[in-house]
Formats: sequence, C-alpha cells, structure tokens
Amino acid sequence: MIKRFTLTALAFGFCLSAFAQDTPDAAVVQKIRKEGLENSKAMNIAFNLTDVSGPRLSNSPGLKKAQEWAVKQLTDWGLKNAHLEAWGTFGKGWQIDKYYAATTLPYYRAIIASPKAWTPGTNGPIKSEVILIKADSVADLAKYKGKLAGKIIMMDQGTPLTSGIKPDFSRYADTTLAQMAAAKPQAAGARQRPAGGPMADRMAQMMKMREVRAAISAMLVEEKVGLILTYARGGQGTFFTSNGASYALDAKPVSPELEVAAEDFLHILRLLRAGKPVEVEADIKTSFYDQDPQGYNVIAEIPGTDKKLKDEVVMIGGHFDSWHAATGATDNAAGSTVMMEAMRILKAIDFKPKRTIRIALWSSEEQGLFGSRGYVAKHFGDPKTMVLTPDQKKISAYYNLDNGTGKIRGVYLQGNAAAGPIFQSWLTPFADLGATTITINNTGGTDHQAFDAVGIPGFQFIQDPADYNTRTHHSNMDTYDRLVEDDLKQAATIIASFVYNTSQREAQIPRKELPAPQPARP
Repeated sequence: MIKRFTLTALAFGFCLSAFAQDTPDAAVVQKIRKEGLENSKAMNIAFNLTDVSGPRLSNSPGLKKAQEWAVKQLTDWGLKNAHLEAWGTFGKGWQIDKYYAATTLPYYRAIIASPKAWTPGTNGPIKSEVILIKADSVADLAKYKGKLAGKIIMMDQGTPLTSGIKPDFSRYADTTLAQMAAAKPQAAGARQRPAGGPMADRMAQMMKMREVRAAISAMLVEEKVGLILTYARGGQGTFFTSNGASYALDAKPVSPELEVAAEDFLHILRLLRAGKPVEVEADIKTSFYDQDPQGYNVIAEIPGTDKKLKDEVVMIGGHFDSWHAATGATDNAAGSTVMMEAMRILKAIDFKPKRTIRIALWSSEEQGLFGSRGYVAKHFGDPKTMVLTPDQKKISAYYNLDNGTGKIRGVYLQGNAAAGPIFQSWLTPFADLGATTITINNTGGTDHQAFDAVGIPGFQFIQDPADYNTRTHHSNMDTYDRLVEDDLKQAATIIASFVYNTSQREAQIPRKELPAPQPARP
C-alpha cells in the first residue's frame, strides 16, 4: 500500500533526517509485537474495569473501585509510584441502587430506561396514571398547579423512529483514509466564526430554552412530582444517556427522572395522545456521595534510566470515568485498557527507557476534561495565561486513546506537521495491521486537548468507527461484549512501540508554535 501523508514545506526539510534517526529497532518492535499480540492481557483488564467494577460515573463507588484496582495492578506489574492524585474539586458522586419501572395499564410491560445521573429516587414504590404535560413555558403549567403531587408525568414531545439503513459496525474505507492523509493544514484563524449571524441566533435560542427548562424543573419540584419520564435519544432498545442534574455540592433539588428508551416512551405517548389511560409503577433508589468531593487521576511510571534524559517524560493516557447506564466498555474502558496493556507490554519485555514513561487514567472527562485539565494546570501551566512551569519543557509527547474499541489506523497530527515523518516511520512496521495513515487534521473532545492547549505535543490516534457512534457511545449497550479483542491487542502493541520510540529518541517530539493565551469566555 502506498504511504500517504501531507507535509508542509517546513516539515519537508526535516523529512530525511527524521527518517534516518527514527527508523524503529526491528528487534525491539518484534518483542513488542510478540508480547502484545500473543500474550495479551487486554481482555482481562477490560473485564475488571467493566464487569467487575461496574459503571464508573465521576466520584461514584464504581469509579473508586476501578481506580484502586488499577493502582494495585500497575504496582503488581512493577510500575513505580502508582497512586491516586487529586486534580481538584469535582462534587458529589452518585449511583443507582435500585431501578424498576413498568406500565401496568393498559397491560404490563417492563420499561427500558435508566434514572438520569444525579437525580433522586422515588422514596419507595409509586404508582399512578401518567399525566401528559403540554407546556412550552412556565405559564403553560398553570393549569396543572396543585394536580401533580406524587404523579408520574411526561412532556408531550418525542421524535418518531425511522428504520436504519446503515450497518451499526463499520471500518474506515481506504478512500476515507486517503482523504484524511491528503488534508492540508488550516490557515491560522480558519476555525474562528464571525460574531453574530445564524450561529449567535441559535445560541441565544438555546439559552432561552435552557432558561425555560430550568424554570419548569423548579416548578415541578415545588409541585412534588413523583417521577418524570424523559424521551431518550436512540432506537432498537438502545438509549443514550446524560446527567439530569448538577453534581455540585450546593446543587438545587430536582425531581426523580427516568430516561426512557424511544420505543417505550413513544408507546406511552401514543396511548396518551389517543386519550387512553396509561398507568406506570416504579421503584427507584439512588445514593449521593459527598464525603470526599475531590476528583482523582490514576498515575504510575516506568522510571527513566539515562542520566541526561531520565527527568524528561513520555505520557500516555485515556479517561477512566464513564456514564452510568452500562459499564463504559468502549467509552472508555477500551482506551484505558489499551494504555494499561501498553505499560504491561513494556515491563514484560524488560524495557529500560531513557526517558520516564508515565501513564495517567483521567477522571471526569465526561463532564469537561476535568481530570486532564486539572493535572496539566497543576504540573505544566495555565492555558488562560500561558504562564508555564519548568516541567512543561520536560514532556516529549502525550498519547491518548478515546474513540471506542476500533483498531488504530494512524495518527491525528493536531496540526504538528513536523511530527508527520517521524510517526510515518514508526507506523511502517504495523502496515500489515492496518495502521498507515498520518493526517495533519485535528480531532477534539478528549484529553489530548489539555496538553495541546499549553504547547505540549498531544495526539489522539485514528481509530475505526466500529459501532461507537451508532450503538455504544454513552449508551445502555456500552458493555464488555462490544469490545473487539484483536483491535485492542493491535492498539496496545502500536502504542507500546510509539512509547518505546519516543522514550529512546535523541530529541523530543517537535513542538508547534506556543498557543496564545485563551482567557475564559464571558
């Protein structure tokens, strides 16, 4: 297969020298391949993070259990200084202790649903006719005042389902990868949008809708509503979940709320719109945890051995937290598993790195990259001011994995053209495993951004989509069964090799121009 990658004129000047010094050691790569592909422990790691630990919602008992297991496992493999490190204040933890709901009229039917994160339970079993609320404003609720105490309600809204015509599971086509490889660097400021216009109008509309929803929510609390049934995005029994309330220690009270799978919600909605009575019974118990509001990351190291380079660091990571409706297998036990397995591989081949290798398993990524941003702010600098610490210069690169179970197809350069020839050379031994593509493109939404924001080379790998966006991402179907073992083996092997090469390289990974300060938005 022809290697395709895009280089700027600046990066082209480095091409020949980069290839010369970055040709991987074939013997070491073979050791890594053998350990990663033939002696993998990836599925056992994933089993402990999902089936054993359960959901890993931020600051929940499940997350704490998984973190403690990871610290012990990393220590048992021989990593040093494995510990939990606080990154800052998060807020309350939460978990589901009990959930049951079903229609009992016009006939019995169990409901596929989940309590929304950080919402209270029903304080015991409840049963009532479902009241259909038709309201676009708080004023519209006036006619229901005094009639909702203890009742189960649902809003008159819901999008009809359409049958899917695309398969859930997919891999990148060669043509798509070629397009990614052929992408050109974006001009400075190309992503900036002009003030005003349609985007500003949409934002204003969204803010108004949020204000209305907050006001309606407050009124429903005052009315002492027994339970709210909410339409969940998804279909075919899959629903995608989110938080239904704030996790702040001083958060205002909210009503109990169930996020209901589309088929069950629409079933009830059709009956109510037709004037048919529907009765639902439910029993929900949730618990809040506020004894320790701090958020924690899992940190561990393989110490460097070179006198000149041991204080420099190569970092890898992925977020450890998940949502609560399943066990967070593809988001992101998969990425965390791969990173732990990469560290195990390097220890198993008795690798003595020149630079220190550090793994970080982040918490509270799902709420805003809090774990990685807190760690970066503590250790490397503040992107709002670009006041940087001395340690910022000691990080050669940070590698992240957080796009599901799909195998690695290449690397997003995040605009760092000078790293292109280096990574292309490092991918060469894995062309037979489908990893060939280097793209100048950025990708977002995960923890490498925290490093990139303070000028540290931070990268996310290109991964096959699999069924991440169609079936598992933030859904009740994100379970161990969705993991593809061969893909996890391949990813861990490639990342272990990247870490090896980065730790042994004479120079650090080239850096982009330092970003400008990014003050907080008003």
